[in-house]
Amino acid sequence: MVGIVLQESENIDKALKRFKKKYERSGVLKEYKKRTFFVKPSIEKRMERIKAKRRASKETARENR
Repeated sequence: MVGIVLQESENIDKALKRFKKKYERSGVLKEYKKRTFFVKPSIEKRMERIKAKRRASKETARENR
């Protein structure tokens, strides 16, 4: 569970901003989205290969500039 301790005389907006950053870095939302539906292992592997190809093509495009 993600949480923060409010410091004395801390602005609520600042505390909320700290909480949001901590929440995003923890990956809770990403994990939730991943678990909401089932993906067959074969499709998951295929998606990983596609992502790897995209990353590689972007990397080569950056190097060729």
